[in-house]
Parts: sequence; structure tokens; C-alpha cells
Amino acid sequence: MQKDKFEIKMLTSEHLAQFNELLRYVFQITEDDLTSSGYEDEDEIVRAKRPILTKADVIGWFDGDDLISQIAVYPFEANVHGTIFKMGGVTGVGTYPEYANMGLISGLILKALELMRENGQYISYLYPYSVPFYRHKGWEIISDKMSYELKDTQLPKPIEVKGHVERLEIDDPDIYELYENFARSTHGAMLRDELAWDEYWRWENEFDRFAAVYYDEFDKPTGLCFYWISEEVFNVKEMVFLNQEARNGLWNFISAHFSMVETVKGNNFAGDPISFLLEDSDIVETIQPYYMARIVDVKEFLSLYPFDSMSDPIHITVKDSVAEWNNKSFYLEWVDDHVEVSESSEGPGVEMDIGTLSTLMMGYKSVPYLVRIGRISGDMKAMRILSKAVVLDKAYFSDYF
Repeated sequence: MQKDKFEIKMLTSEHLAQFNELLRYVFQITEDDLTSSGYEDEDEIVRAKRPILTKADVIGWFDGDDLISQIAVYPFEANVHGTIFKMGGVTGVGTYPEYANMGLISGLILKALELMRENGQYISYLYPYSVPFYRHKGWEIISDKMSYELKDTQLPKPIEVKGHVERLEIDDPDIYELYENFARSTHGAMLRDELAWDEYWRWENEFDRFAAVYYDEFDKPTGLCFYWISEEVFNVKEMVFLNQEARNGLWNFISAHFSMVETVKGNNFAGDPISFLLEDSDIVETIQPYYMARIVDVKEFLSLYPFDSMSDPIHITVKDSVAEWNNKSFYLEWVDDHVEVSESSEGPGVEMDIGTLSTLMMGYKSVPYLVRIGRISGDMKAMRILSKAVVLDKAYFSDYF
């Protein structure tokens, strides 16, 4: 087979069957997976995925009329240190094995980056099925998923709060309002439109979806816990809150299940362990890298990034082996309470690859740490200036697509 005989083009709804067939083959989605997620049959998941081909950019390689490789980019939005960015959510990346090692995915990734740049999506998120592969393509880790487990005897003692908890349907308007407020005030979080909420629940059984909402003394929703109970285990899918009172109220609700459960298991995406917040901190808590991000257009991203301040101008030389428009030096100067960005190598500078710049700007790792491990090099003065200018705040990201 010769690659020059293949054609790359955008997928439309007429390619839905081939799109889903490739997804199921590459990711080994079985009938049991569909059933356990609440889908009645294959046709239902096909219908559920139909909006992707109308709302997202889906690009594929074709061998004649046959789809052989594909990538999808969702049109999402994410909070980056208080600034809402258009974000390209990359997913559905796959190639049939007989067409592997032909550079098809590399071609799709470049095309996807070009489309994201055209669409003003200056940052991209993805869930890495291979961290080394996506690092090679410029993405880097920006968030962690922490899993915890505590015994019923380790549950927090009730704390008096002024509000109350109500159990609601997962699509209650108060839930959407609360999450929107949370996402707009939380670095890293994704704003959820209808497509994002659909993806959030895609592989969750519809009969195992419960929501507990904390209302403050003014009946304003300020805390949310998605959960299910199975085999004497209280499982926390996600817990978000706007303040510590709401957090306490939600844990009061969980602790009220003391006689019903033996264990509480959950996921924490906030970047810090929860053990320190518990009276009995001797719990099982694990951490693993979760999502990766990549700056799509360095100049435009840095122009929108909310730098703290910058005492003197510096330049950042970026290495990007995939997106040639980023492979240059960028001059940063503080003008009228914001940073202006141009293409120049004037003044003191630092050098790093696109992945390092991405994890730095997303707050996952600091300048001093990245310097110590050899990911940033250059002028010491420029390093100090950059270290004070970037925002140090860990990203919260709990979605999956």
C-alpha cells in the first residue's frame, strides 16, 4: 500500500457508520461495554455519537471510499487562570492496524492543529492513551486524577452548616448553574455545553447517576456531588464546591450514609490530596497523570494569557517539531497592565519545547522545577522574570472525552 494513494478529508454524517466502526475496533468497545453503560444496542450508541460529526471537526484518511484513520476535535472552552479560552478537545484518534506505521496519525495531528489555529482554539486538551506518543507531538501533562478510599470509621464528623443538601436529577437546572459558576472560577476546568455534558455521562450507566446539591442559607446552590452506591461502597464520581461551607455540607451528607456503607471511594481532580483535610488522614490515596494539553498557537495564547506582571522584557524561544508557526522566538513586554507579544529574540531569554511551555503556563510545574530537570535553559535573569510572571495554580480537570 502506498500513502500517496490515500486522501485526507473532513468526515460528514454520511461517514457515521465507518466512524463508529473504527472507534469500536481501535478502542475495543464490546457489547458488554455498551450494555453496562446503559445503551440498549449498537444503534443507540451510533445515534448518540451522531452530533459529533455535525458539531466537531472530524478528519480522516480514506483508502478509496474506506475510512482507515481518523481524529476528532471538539469545540470546547476552558478556564485558563480566569481567562476563558476556546479549546480543541482531541479524541477518537485511531488507525486500522494494517495501515499503521505509515505516518497517517502524524498527518492528521498537523491538520487538526491547523484547523484549531484557524478556529481560534489556541490550546488543546486530550486524554493520552500513550503519554510518550503525545509528548512527542507536543502535548504535556497538566492535571492529575487522585483516587481515595476511606473506611466508614474514617468519615468526617458532622460539622454544623447553615444550609442543606437536596438530592436532584442530574439534569436539574440548578446543577448546570452551579457547575457553570464553578468552571468560570476554577483554573483548568472545562465549561460544559450540551455536547460536553453528553460526553461527561457517555460511559456511565444511566441507573447509577445520583446528584446531591448543597444549598446555602440563601438557597443558592454552592456544592455538588455526583455519586452512586453499590455493594456497601459510596462512590464519588465528582465533588465540586464554591466554598468550604459547601464542602462540609456535602461531606455531612456522605457521612450520613454511615450505617449503609463500609467504604467511600472517590476521585479528586483538584491537584492536592484530600487526606490533609480529614481528621483521620491515614487513608489510601493514589495519584496518576490525567489530562494533557498543548498550546496550539504560542503568540496568540501568550497574548491572551493573564500574566501577573513582568518587570523587564524577555524572550522565549520555543521548539515545536510539529507546528512550524511556533518554532521561533517570542518577545514579551509589559505594556499598560498586560503583556504584548511579538516575534523577536531581543533581550535576555529562555528556551524550551512546546510541551514544557504548555505545562508551565497551565501551572502544573514551575520554572525552578523545570530548570532543575533540564526542561528550561537560558539566561538566569529571564528565568526569574518568567517565574514571577506566570500564574502558579494547579488545573482542575474532571471531564473525559
